[in-house]
Amino acid sequence: MAVDVKTVTKEVESALEQLRPFLAQDGGDMELVEVTEDGVVRVKLLGACKDCSMSAMTMKAGLEEAVKKVSPEVVRVEAVNNLEETAQ
Repeated sequence: MAVDVKTVTKEVESALEQLRPFLAQDGGDMELVEVTEDGVVRVKLLGACKDCSMSAMTMKAGLEEAVKKVSPEVVRVEAVNNLEETAQ
């Protein structure tokens, strides 16, 4: 079942805005990269979140839970690396 990408994108952005103050306290942030038609949300970890050993827990217990609460059709949230940063 395809999700309404525009609607889910707005909902995910809203969830990110609610989490940003908590991420910023530790010097981190996340940026929405894309929402796929099959319900996968991809985000880029920024700042301290990029190298944090707790980022997997933040993704599952924080962002994924918040996103699924506002958009139950989301099947998972994934962190993606910036290809330019990876190449350096």
